[in-house]
Amino acid sequence: MSVELRVRPAGRHALLVEFADAEQAGAFHAEVLRRRGAGVLPPVREIVPGARTVLLDGVAERDALARQLGEWNVPLGAVADGDVVTIPVVYDGPDLAEVAELWGVSEEDVAARHASYTYRVAFCGFAPGFGYLAGLPEELHVPRRATPRTRVPAGAVAVAGGYSAVYPRATPGGWQLIGTMRDPAGLWDPSREPAALLAPGTRVRFAAAALTPRGSAPDPAPQSPAGLDMPGVGRSEGPGHGVVEP
Repeated sequence: MSVELRVRPAGRHALLVEFADAEQAGAFHAEVLRRRGAGVLPPVREIVPGARTVLLDGVAERDALARQLGEWNVPLGAVADGDVVTIPVVYDGPDLAEVAELWGVSEEDVAARHASYTYRVAFCGFAPGFGYLAGLPEELHVPRRATPRTRVPAGAVAVAGGYSAVYPRATPGGWQLIGTMRDPAGLWDPSREPAALLAPGTRVRFAAAALTPRGSAPDPAPQSPAGLDMPGVGRSEGPGHGVVEP
């Protein structure tokens, strides 16, 4: 089964491609990245995914590309290949017990299950470096908090709806906080290209750190590979609308 899309012009040199749901948008985004990597995508300056949209900006021949998109066969479930970013997490969040109750498991099982999936950055928004990570199965989707917090600390690992996320800096937020990334400084670095570590299409894994009592020193964070100056973050080589507000 292939995705169903609707293409709309967005100015003189852009196309907004709309989908019925996030799964179809993600599959189309992966296909766009695959074609660009293979050198068969017509010139497009910028690719901006959303929850149920993909914006193609800087298109030299807008109408011609719009006709081509209608002929693409994009299978559901398509995912982009690329690097896998591994983020170490201490599962000690203040909402861990509530999420455990919603999932019907123990707090330890929340950590184990959350860290067992490979996520994909579906799109970015809300704050610089904030990536919406798709990959939680539907039975693990949880609602936002009834009352958002006025301050969520940088490095908080959270879940809401069908997404996971890591807050790159302290902001208000209403997601369920289940853990902490040791050093979130590498999530957003304006001097780096791209500035966001968790850019759309990036695959992400969470590595559960040893569960230690609150207030005690955690185990040392995994070392970053050579040449990657991002403390507490590892990277390995690998083959919008309807947004859940943070």
